Amino acid sequence: MKKLSSYWLQELSWKDVETYLKKESIVIIPVGSTEEHGLAGPLGLDSYAAIALAEDVAKKTGVLVAPPLWYGDSSHHLGFAGTISLKTSTLVSVIEDMSESLARNGVKKILIINGHKSANLPAILSAVKNLHEYRLPGVFFAVADPMKIAKGVASKIKVNVEHHVGELEVSHVWYKYPHLIKKEKLTNKGIDYEKIFSQYSQYDLLGKSKEVIDIPWNSYEQKAFAPDGSFSNSSQASPEKGKEYHDYMVNVLVDFIEWLKKYKGPIGSIKK
Repeated sequence: MKKLSSYWLQELSWKDVETYLKKESIVIIPVGSTEEHGLAGPLGLDSYAAIALAEDVAKKTGVLVAPPLWYGDSSHHLGFAGTISLKTSTLVSVIEDMSESLARNGVKKILIINGHKSANLPAILSAVKNLHEYRLPGVFFAVADPMKIAKGVASKIKVNVEHHVGELEVSHVWYKYPHLIKKEKLTNKGIDYEKIFSQYSQYDLLGKSKEVIDIPWNSYEQKAFAPDGSFSNSSQASPEKGKEYHDYMVNVLVDFIEWLKKYKGPIGSIKK
């Protein structure tokens, strides 16, 4: 297949995309958020994480990347200036509309990379589950999240609990977009997560799991228990850790896409 002038769909003509779809049917959708990330991180941190992964995976595999979705399910961060949130139902609808638009002209395999760890997953998974069952049974869907694809490396490189504005996500964006991190604002403070959410909470999103009971919280509560927006000790973040974290996830995603290029079914093989 002729090498594309860009891996970003929005930088190509419709004819370029049509030509691509004659040979390949995979498109990546990066999904993030625009929400507070403490005093050290940019509002777009989660989006930059998804974009960085999608772009480097595309360079290695030759697949197309859709324009990033800069907004996510971030209502719990609305107490902080600059946060822009979609309702869960809105995010479901946006994922559905994007997927159906791509599928209409021949996209058969969609990989969504979620940079907004955990919080976007209820909407994204609901959207693709129902699409695949009821409206797009012939389209293969997959969803990747750093919380699930970095397990093999996280414990080896992080020192502290990883939650919102954690050591790893700060390191990730510091490595890829160093101008966006205010290193003098990194903090060695965390929150008393177990006191707030009980012993059945999981403070460390990239740590060993135990029995968990999910407890949602709102923006007023978050502003009270995390007044500067940060949940985690980020003091040990570094670009070097970010590179190791990023490269590991890129390798996982590249391996998955190479498998997906050859995959014929049964998933995604139903015609309708």
